[in-house]
Amino acid sequence: MGNDGELLLRLGLTLVLCFCIGLEREIRVKSAGLRTLALVGLGAAVAMMVSKHGFDDLIGRRQISLDPSRVAAQIVSGVGFLGAGLIFVRRDSVRGLTTAAVVWFTAMVGMAVGAGLYVLAVGATAAHFIVVSGYPILTRRVPGTKWSPTYVNLTYLDGKGVLRDALTALTGGGHTVADLAVDRATAEAGQVQVSLVVYGKGSIEDLVTKLSGIDGVLRVGTDREDEPT
Repeated sequence: MGNDGELLLRLGLTLVLCFCIGLEREIRVKSAGLRTLALVGLGAAVAMMVSKHGFDDLIGRRQISLDPSRVAAQIVSGVGFLGAGLIFVRRDSVRGLTTAAVVWFTAMVGMAVGAGLYVLAVGATAAHFIVVSGYPILTRRVPGTKWSPTYVNLTYLDGKGVLRDALTALTGGGHTVADLAVDRATAEAGQVQVSLVVYGKGSIEDLVTKLSGIDGVLRVGTDREDEPT
């Protein structure tokens, strides 16, 4: 059976690694932050340690056959089910894929630590930061095509016809608006937040400049990725 001190050490390392992953989500104001990822990683680590050491007292008994990998296998499918609940589709727009992937990935890191594969867990966490930090830079350098979606988050003053002007600017520049969602509940008084999915050629920088120049526009955020969250 695993030494109690070593098991606690594994929990501590899991907490540190999950904290690093969750902190990056918190800084970027993404869903599934510190608490969620810490609990997912710790739960996966505990389940993995139970799978490895929880049945040591039954080994060697007659008519008892144990497969230590069975509990671990259920973590993969169970967390996958949890991640599926984070994904939703609105028309042609799919949201939550990256968040679901991060939750699943954090569970795998917890499993690796729970199994005693410390180097693998630390290396996987480092690879996570390479992906989330380096890939967006690489993606922005890839020339956009008319099939590349651009996710636009627009905040503007209400009652000034700003949305009409923004849509005119987008369509006049050769872009197509595939989806539009208005959010008045979370915006400040007198402001409106709109999320748009835009298709078309052209640089994101030019798109931001064009929208920012419209009278009444307060903030413009864009993201050209497969999935923005």
